Amino acid sequence: MKRNLKIAFLMDPFEKLDLKGDTTFALALEAQARKHEISFFKPDDLFLKSGQVFANICKIELSSQNETHDYRYHDEKTSSLNHYDVVLMRQDPPFNMSYITATHILEKLSSSVLVVNNPYEVRNAPEKIFVTNFSHLMPKTLISRNPKIIKNFRDEYKDIIIKPLYGNGGQGVFHVLPKDENFNSILEMFFTQNNEPLMIQEYLSDVRSGDKRIILVNGEVVGAINRIPKKGESRSNMHVGGKPEKTTLTKRDKFICKEISQSLKDKELYFVGIDIIGDYITEINVTSPTGIREIKSYDSVAIEEIFWNFIENKLSF
Repeated sequence: MKRNLKIAFLMDPFEKLDLKGDTTFALALEAQARKHEISFFKPDDLFLKSGQVFANICKIELSSQNETHDYRYHDEKTSSLNHYDVVLMRQDPPFNMSYITATHILEKLSSSVLVVNNPYEVRNAPEKIFVTNFSHLMPKTLISRNPKIIKNFRDEYKDIIIKPLYGNGGQGVFHVLPKDENFNSILEMFFTQNNEPLMIQEYLSDVRSGDKRIILVNGEVVGAINRIPKKGESRSNMHVGGKPEKTTLTKRDKFICKEISQSLKDKELYFVGIDIIGDYITEINVTSPTGIREIKSYDSVAIEEIFWNFIENKLSF
């Protein structure tokens, strides 16, 4: 007999989200439609006391009719997260010490609580570093903070992309042309902000045809969308104006997904979004992948249903 789950979403506040296109909102709506009890807490609401994991948490009620989307909080209380069946870690990057601390705390939950994605593996798989496990599938890539090494890479590949190692949503991404006189200034800007290395990649001109976001549930492809950069942009992220369009997977796309599938399953990274430009994978997003609303609008694939079917089956419904 089907049982109702108690599900807690660790996420940014609903008021900060674009509910119409938000993946977390879609996942929560589907959980609610299945009569599961859904609750919400923010990163600052999570705490560890005497070795036990707690959160200041409140139940949520969601509504979505036509183009109107809404939410309501109620019954706020302090509760042990061991009283929940599922905790979804849907906090947006940046992947910083606050994020890392949250993974350490969630890792202390009882084994009876399913945390998605596995917090230990999330901590060890920041999107721009985890993908380097599959360097044979990537464009030429450098991770460094040394200006001389970065300059040598630029001299070799001429046209490059520079981006923060722990950024998200296309923020801080620069396309640096071979004769760009701002190269040194860009490095100086990054180096004064923090002491982290940068990711530098060979520029892929195929980005003009789109950056493909593919969603995988338990290592299996469930949907994809292409994102076209707006005119004058090298970034295709929808946060910065990228336009979604219907897409199909190429033979190369399928090969890439097959190559990474077993690793995702082994690491219990159950909900993942990967980015492919042309023939190359550029990122593996395990923290808070997005795109399911856009995929549904173009392909009528309800990834939120596929996801919860997987979770319910895993918990032996």
